[in-house]
Amino acid sequence: MEHQHHSQKYTCPMHPHILQDAPGKCPLCGMKLEPIAAVEDTHGKHDHHSGMIADFKKRFYVVLALTVPIMLLSTMIQQFMGVDWQFTGSKDILFALSTVVYFYGGMPFLKGLVDETRAKNPGMMFLIGFAITVAYIYSVAVVFGLEGMDFFWELATLILIMLLGHWIEMKSVAGASRELELLVQLMPSEAHMVMPNMVHDVRTDTLKEGDLILIKPGEKVAADGIIAEGETYLNESMLTGESKPVHKMQGDKVIAGAINGNGSIKVTVSHGAKDSYLSQVIKLVQDAQNAKSKTQLLADTAAKWLTIIALLSGISTFLYWYLTGQDLAFAMERMVTVIVICCPHALGLAVPLVVAKSTAMSAQSGLLIKNRTAFENSRKITTIVFDKTGTLTVGKFEVSRVISLKNGLDTEGVIRLASGLEQKSEHPIATGILQKAKDLNISIPATENFKAITGKGVEATIEGKKIAVVSPGYLKENNIAIPEGSTSNETETVVFVLIDNELAGYIALSDEIRPESAEAIQTLKENNIKSILLTGDNAKVAKSVSETLGMHSFFAEVLPHQKLEKIKELQSQGEFVAMTGDGVNDAPALAIADIGIAVGSGSDIAAETAGIVLVNSNPKDIVNLILFGKATHQKMIQNLIWATGYNVIALPLAAGVLYSQGILLSPAVGAVLMSISTVIVAINASLLKIEN
Repeated sequence: MEHQHHSQKYTCPMHPHILQDAPGKCPLCGMKLEPIAAVEDTHGKHDHHSGMIADFKKRFYVVLALTVPIMLLSTMIQQFMGVDWQFTGSKDILFALSTVVYFYGGMPFLKGLVDETRAKNPGMMFLIGFAITVAYIYSVAVVFGLEGMDFFWELATLILIMLLGHWIEMKSVAGASRELELLVQLMPSEAHMVMPNMVHDVRTDTLKEGDLILIKPGEKVAADGIIAEGETYLNESMLTGESKPVHKMQGDKVIAGAINGNGSIKVTVSHGAKDSYLSQVIKLVQDAQNAKSKTQLLADTAAKWLTIIALLSGISTFLYWYLTGQDLAFAMERMVTVIVICCPHALGLAVPLVVAKSTAMSAQSGLLIKNRTAFENSRKITTIVFDKTGTLTVGKFEVSRVISLKNGLDTEGVIRLASGLEQKSEHPIATGILQKAKDLNISIPATENFKAITGKGVEATIEGKKIAVVSPGYLKENNIAIPEGSTSNETETVVFVLIDNELAGYIALSDEIRPESAEAIQTLKENNIKSILLTGDNAKVAKSVSETLGMHSFFAEVLPHQKLEKIKELQSQGEFVAMTGDGVNDAPALAIADIGIAVGSGSDIAAETAGIVLVNSNPKDIVNLILFGKATHQKMIQNLIWATGYNVIALPLAAGVLYSQGILLSPAVGAVLMSISTVIVAINASLLKIEN
């Protein structure tokens, strides 16, 4: 977000959306403007996280300063160095310094212990809090007369390393999760509202439907809307993954957060900030990050078991060494080391960090994950079913031929009647016919009794006559002869115009194959994934597209309700099926598929039945999604293997299995290993990338 570096803002008590940099009067009501706090920052969460990092850093340096005299005053360290620096009151100083370290340095862990105990969900903080408390109480008991050697230097180094580990880890976590922050930062805090005779700065969150705002060159679009005036190029790469600036002119939609190019535009706001595309994406990302997938549930279960194992292993280790003749201090040290080294922190972070990184990164590339499990399961896909129009093809039908078969009706008349019926449809074929009518300056007639013929076309009454625009399938069903040559071109889609059930002419439209489609299908082949074309188009067109792209097979002339059956058919053959569709007509098929991918639903991210929504219709995005799903799962598994594998090796060493060979881990070394494992997991998660 571009921060507003103003020392003070002023607003009107009656019109709080009015913002000014200097005192004055409200342009709406004339009241005196009053100073307010700086514009609300959207970084609340970020600031809280930064504050926690700073807190751990501060505690670390304080404990570091106290640890040096604690170590120098410890009997064991002095024996190791061959010196004797004991003096009257040295034990008391040692006790006082260690008490400060325990309560000040250990406070985050002690709070965590209390919180986790209250929640009856012991975890990492419980274990660390328990370990440092055992060490402190035992050492205090020694100071007040218990036979043995104090544990203060181990306590200080343990807390010091745990603070350092948490500080580094939180910085790594902040890096791994910062993509969501970048999305939040896209929304500017202020907008230029166009009022009669003036332009005034207002808070973005006060904008409502119908407001007119000005977007200056280089600024971010403050709200979703439609361009009312001007034209420009918008950079939407952070919202849709589209790297090239998109040309926008009057009547075009714009998305909040997009960066304006050199043109100045005025935009009519479509809805308030909380309903904007960007706000929905941010909510979607947060929901996806909070949702638990099977992998995460597995990790959570493992972390709980590891907590139980840590406590049982720690107590068992203490009992074993104490009952076999070792002194109390040695048995205590082994127990504390085992509990610290067995902390399930790395395991608890292994999956959530990858989830946070992957969902936010995906959103920036136009891949919106609504269902975590569907995304992680994308690695299992064996067959992907493509809905042709607008995915493998450009989706922009252009009229290539118009033929009249009725005396007294010219080609413009055929287009005129067809456009009358198609004016209420948003189908790409309808768009093509309407564009042709516009190009020819044909006035579109009014219709009555409009009715859709499911999967076959539309019909209505125009100027007292029953007009229908239908597919070849409709002609076959009604025993109307298909004119010779009308379907000879394999790349064309043909619709027929009927007047009072009599064939009056036909319109041929063609849809260009996307340049990226062939590469996408080839990548799927290399990954042993079958690609199948599913379309309502005629078999010739479907066959042509399928063969041109080198697809596995195709289903043609499929009605919307039949798509579901085709998906079931593939599943019955043992295929793990992903279905791509527009999220509206294809809802049943998307719902029944193992993974439903709604494509080209950029402004409608609420494609309810799909687990994943792709903002663009680029087939390469679908391939990237599958490959990214695989990469994400691999990162999770790598982190889980590291987090558990480290414990398998370190736990026996901490317990003293190799004590007879002179190998023994101190609590401080245990804390170092535990911290390193956590940081490695965080760094590994941050290395996740989307291949383009």
